[in-house]
Amino acid sequence: MKNINRRFWLLAFAASFAMLMSPLGAVAQTVTIIVNGGTVTFDQPPIERAGRVFVPLRGVFERLGASVVYANGLINATGNGRNISLHIGSMAATVNGQAVTIDVAPFLVGARTLVPLRFVAQSLGATVDYNGSNRTVTINSGGGGTAPPPATAFGLLARIPDANSTTGAIQPGISARFGESVDVNSLHVYLDGRDVTTASYANAGGFEFTPQYSVPAGTHTVRVTGTTASGVSFDRGWSFRSTAGLTNFINALTPAPGSNVSSSFALSGRTRAGSSVTITATGQALLGHVFTIGTGTFRNQTTADGTGYFSLQVNVQTVPGGNVQVLITSLGPDGASTSRTVNYPT
Repeated sequence: MKNINRRFWLLAFAASFAMLMSPLGAVAQTVTIIVNGGTVTFDQPPIERAGRVFVPLRGVFERLGASVVYANGLINATGNGRNISLHIGSMAATVNGQAVTIDVAPFLVGARTLVPLRFVAQSLGATVDYNGSNRTVTINSGGGGTAPPPATAFGLLARIPDANSTTGAIQPGISARFGESVDVNSLHVYLDGRDVTTASYANAGGFEFTPQYSVPAGTHTVRVTGTTASGVSFDRGWSFRSTAGLTNFINALTPAPGSNVSSSFALSGRTRAGSSVTITATGQALLGHVFTIGTGTFRNQTTADGTGYFSLQVNVQTVPGGNVQVLITSLGPDGASTSRTVNYPT
């Protein structure tokens, strides 16, 4: 009798769980992904959400010749002369510096970052075809497809450090690729108004510069001027922040890490006074004791008060026996940043 009851409750939970998960997205284990003629296999199966197929961050795009960098929820993919930026939980993205809006935001499943397959592949210049009869997505690089058009004006691509990003390096490497060929003899590179052209390595396609002095903490501006190979003058630049020598912290979290939470709970803590605090929470559940599946994503931002106290109400779909993974990022007014990941059982 005990075994019968146990089987009954397991079946009831499975049915309830399937009903709970249906509006949030289903595991698309039967979707086949083919890139340049080869079938791609994943340790985290593709997931369909709102009619879009999501795949692990590096599973497809490195096969399309793109390099991918992920840090603190920000995704940058660079390849085929294009640069795409996305953010976990956000439908705002950029392609070659142009703002675009995607249908469904990237999200986390356990330790995996899943991104919208069609959008990123097309943004990298690939063609994407979907055969509904056999549930197969076919991707071919170099086809152009219906990718968002590249910027028509001269641009700086693959910037390092990226615009508005933060680096802790004392002597950060600074570089960018040019959107079109330039006349190297006309090129000038400036850092904080200082002409560093002669200390830079440059060619018609880009430049690199590493300062031989310590860059202080604060905001720094890179400026690049010159003439393209076609004779068009340009003056472009971007800013980044340095936190060299600065520190930040996140502590005194309530609820304490490891505490049980519900689908709605207040998360508070301490950090540097005046810091911008971003909280990204992902509900997770274990299906069949094998697959970790996301049940929803929450993302919001607040500012710590004069004592460093911050608080946000977290609302994310949960299931009994699952957990909520929370990424907390704090960016101080002086540019010092830190992040912390905690887990709460549900």
